[in-house]
Amino acid sequence: MIALYAFVLLPILSATLLYLAGGKHGKHAALLVQSLAAGGSVWNFLQVKAHGPVVEVLGSWEQSVGIALRADLFSLVMVMLTAFLFLGMLLFNYNSYYVDKLFLFLLLVLQALVMGIFLSNDLFNIFVLVEVSTIVVSILIMFKKDSRSIYDGMVYLLVNILAMTFFLFGTAFMYKIFGSLDLYTIRSRMHLIQNPATLILPYSFLITAVGLKSALMPLFSWLPKAHGTPSAPSVVSAILSGLYVKGGIYLFIRIQEVFQGTMDTQGFFLGMGIVTGVVGFFLAISQTDIKLLLAYSTISQIGLIMVGVSQPDGTAYWGGVYHIINHAVFKSALFLGAGMVVEEYGTRNLLEIRGVWKRMPLVAVTSILAILGITGAPLFNGSISKYLIQSGMGGGLLEAAIIGINLGTVVAFWKYANMFWSPKPQRRVRTDPFRNAVLAVLGVACFTGGIWGAGFIGFFFNHRILIDGGAYGQKALVYVGSLLAGLLLYRKVVVPSKFLSQVRKFELDFNNIALTITVFFGMITTYLALKYM
Repeated sequence: MIALYAFVLLPILSATLLYLAGGKHGKHAALLVQSLAAGGSVWNFLQVKAHGPVVEVLGSWEQSVGIALRADLFSLVMVMLTAFLFLGMLLFNYNSYYVDKLFLFLLLVLQALVMGIFLSNDLFNIFVLVEVSTIVVSILIMFKKDSRSIYDGMVYLLVNILAMTFFLFGTAFMYKIFGSLDLYTIRSRMHLIQNPATLILPYSFLITAVGLKSALMPLFSWLPKAHGTPSAPSVVSAILSGLYVKGGIYLFIRIQEVFQGTMDTQGFFLGMGIVTGVVGFFLAISQTDIKLLLAYSTISQIGLIMVGVSQPDGTAYWGGVYHIINHAVFKSALFLGAGMVVEEYGTRNLLEIRGVWKRMPLVAVTSILAILGITGAPLFNGSISKYLIQSGMGGGLLEAAIIGINLGTVVAFWKYANMFWSPKPQRRVRTDPFRNAVLAVLGVACFTGGIWGAGFIGFFFNHRILIDGGAYGQKALVYVGSLLAGLLLYRKVVVPSKFLSQVRKFELDFNNIALTITVFFGMITTYLALKYM
């Protein structure tokens, strides 16, 4: 078993040495570090799968006092996902002109911080890791130093610092009540709380910060600024949308586990998930900017994940967890492919991009595979996770809402898919082989994650999933109907709509985003007060 702190410490030390040493072999060394991290994460996962969870307390302190790192199957799956995605991003950018020693330093440090978030079992340690990662992400957003990216990066930085102040307040309350910052120590002492109203404020503070990191409604307005800023490198957008935002959902799941049985907010977050999904696809449909469409569709998929993980004891929960992984795969593929398209065409306007299929066939094929994944096409990865989420709804209005969210996703990607076709001849361009390889692997993963989806869930989480052939077939028919209905809606409603051009201008400044944080805090506090006071 490799020491858990090595996944945080070694990338940071390697990044520092690479930055100080410089030289032309920095990329090779960074790839070696990433490969070691990926291999080590697989080894630790296999050890935990065979022998059970592992807890490491730094400094030989007791777990309730010291800084604890905990590895279970869920956390190590996220660590593996992090290691392999960052390795893919380095390969994708291997020949990019802007990948200098500073970029490599920031990328390796961010990887270490994200892994630390997934492994940490201490509230204050999580606070520090998230704060430092926020600074690193802000620098990556502003990396090309144009005015728009600097503005978006500063808004992202300030909004997240404000949100994490809420997290710090909640952490202080938890320490006062439980005398510990260790999540599992707090969970073991939760039964001692006789009056749940005591926990309303600390829970509300913590969950408000986590809700913003997850981009829940109405806390999502920072996400398009960060993920879709015009001059951020495409790998940064892919990491943020495919992986980094999942850190917020991961923390949401962990905090909900701590308060389970004391704070019942399942109905609240089920509703917020549905609203987030609807608002996300509606804003995605209105976009003509290729990256903004993908960014807003991330919000919609987060809503879908939140619906699933808000039901911890059912089939929908495992659908939500599996969709975290699936979304990381197909959204990374989409953002990387979009970045290559923007570089080739010199525009981000979907209305001006045509003929990608003929000009960049591998990018087109991979993007189509990712679209089939995100829209839940049968045999693709998204179909398994969405099938499980829908099955867990038990029919009725909730299942109809999930189908409606997926229909909105289908409409958005009918719009996106227009860039593939053109009646005019197109010259084929040569694309970087490293980029092609990364895209091809992600595209294949969208398919294998579907045909072996149940097996993957069983292997990664030791939870057996049964796929009912008849029910899966019915949902496949619903998908075909959604494709046809989505095409009709796109041509008859979206294309001629003038209202969507007004929606496209929707953007909140820092003051209004800060107001949404206060509104969300007020909503969750009021909900809990009415329930427990």
